[in-house]
Amino acid sequence: MKNTYCISYDLIGPDQDYDGLHEAIKSYGYWWHHLDSTWFIKSDKKASEILKHLSEFIDDDDKIIVFSVGNSWWSKGFTKRGLDWLHKNFK
Repeated sequence: MKNTYCISYDLIGPDQDYDGLHEAIKSYGYWWHHLDSTWFIKSDKKASEILKHLSEFIDDDDKIIVFSVGNSWWSKGFTKRGLDWLHKNFK
């Protein structure tokens, strides 16, 4: 069963490579990205496995968190497309 995870990060170093990290996140297939440094994905992997994978694409001084999310949420200011994804995947 796939879980929905939130990924949030701050890339600190001067050589911030968002492209590599973004492609790694997109590799999970089901993703949502409507906030600068926050993504939601669906995966059958554990949060620790996702973190280990994504850590390959960030520097040692960067910060990242991966956590499972539930179905109780509220939002404001997103497009219909963004909201449709949230409604579909937060069940």
